[in-house]
Amino acid sequence: QVQLVESGGGLVQAGGSLRLSCAASGFTFSTNAVGWFRQAPGEEREFVGFITRFNTYYTDSVKGRFAISGDNAKNTVYLQMNSLKPSDTAVYYCAAGKYGSLATAMYDYWGQGTQVTVSS
Repeated sequence: QVQLVESGGGLVQAGGSLRLSCAASGFTFSTNAVGWFRQAPGEEREFVGFITRFNTYYTDSVKGRFAISGDNAKNTVYLQMNSLKPSDTAVYYCAAGKYGSLATAMYDYWGQGTQVTVSS
């Protein structure tokens, strides 16, 4: 019924850029919040940022390098990642909820994740 599908991950060089997409079906992004999270091997799932109808918010480690945007017509949210570092290597997930939050528990739906690997 409700599905979120991330795509756009891959292997990039340090300093490079990558754009991830999160496409929704059975759900409307425009009336909800979409968060981006990432999880590196052996690490906890980490908040990256979120977008609502009013604003965007980012964690300090990606502020100034990453940007979240949305295309309501396509029901898709994007995560533009610039100046990538090896420490950005992780599986990236998008999630949808009623309100923007830094907490994973506040999101109702999750995508399957897409791998981003940044080589040094």
